[in-house]
Amino acid sequence: MMLPVYLGLLRTSEQVLASSYRQVADGHGAEPDVYHLCQTLAKQCDDHERALAPVIERYGERPDDEPERLHAVGISTTRTGPVGLIRDLQDLYLLASLVDVTWMMVKQAALGLRDDQLIAVVGECEAQIKVQLGWLTTRMKQAAPQALIIA
Repeated sequence: MMLPVYLGLLRTSEQVLASSYRQVADGHGAEPDVYHLCQTLAKQCDDHERALAPVIERYGERPDDEPERLHAVGISTTRTGPVGLIRDLQDLYLLASLVDVTWMMVKQAALGLRDDQLIAVVGECEAQIKVQLGWLTTRMKQAAPQALIIA
């Protein structure tokens, strides 16, 4: 069973996304909506990781046997200015997309296993990550004209 590989990828990706949200919040603190919402979304990622704990306890967690091809590399520094903001939001979007598609894969396994507890965890967390992707898209659209035309 390869579910433990994906549970490990999901846990790690949620941790990296939470850390990256916090980095962007701190780096773009002059944008109040970005600061506060990134802090809120980081807490959601922390909650997702906690919700996974009983599932990981039941199924385990292990690294993949293949060399790491795709993994989440978090945001360690933020860029400055309007273009820096949209680039940092774009990086967050890529990380959140990795989390989203990993939840989708785990959901398929949960459905195959008929694991109601895992299905419930996935349902809540998957819905929240989709809202995160929606906010990131909207915020990038809002910031892009000024950053790309005026700056």
